[in-house]
Amino acid sequence: MGKGRLEAFSDGVIAIIITIMVLELKRPEDLSLAGLLHIAPHIAIYALSFLYVGIYWNNHHHLFHAARSVTGAILWANLHLLFWLSLVPFASDWMGENTHAGLPVALYGVILLMCGVAYGILARLLVRHEGQGSAMARAIGKDSKTILSNVGYAVAIGLAFVWPLASLAIYALVGLGWLIPDRRIERALQDS
Repeated sequence: MGKGRLEAFSDGVIAIIITIMVLELKRPEDLSLAGLLHIAPHIAIYALSFLYVGIYWNNHHHLFHAARSVTGAILWANLHLLFWLSLVPFASDWMGENTHAGLPVALYGVILLMCGVAYGILARLLVRHEGQGSAMARAIGKDSKTILSNVGYAVAIGLAFVWPLASLAIYALVGLGWLIPDRRIERALQDS
């Protein structure tokens, strides 16, 4: 079946996720620099979460640009990814209120880990559907970046109960690592 509806639906859900996140931002209580600094953790967490949702949107776009069609299993795997992404605003808001508390910081990591796992499942299903000799298969390869990211999330989840700020630093570093463009899909499509 065609992939157009899946892409349009996913883009819409991701746009709503970003909208919900920005609506969760709190205004400063007073009109001063101190008031703005008081909500700085919320703004930082929003920026981190926006980065992550943007990374998934970008990679999702590239993934489906390389796909010719989808199956029912791919539709469900895509919904699985969107489910975990839809929890990012909740976890972001809770963690923004409690940046020094282990449970909210760990939950944020669990959601990031599950997004990574869901993305990996989606990518593997697309590779299987497209075939092992496809441009998709060549582009995805072993996907060490996703595996390393998931390991980083797992470490940060455990660390959250001991040193929450270190967990936040790991989340930020993993996110920044994804800002380096991943050109595997573009190269694989050019080579085919």
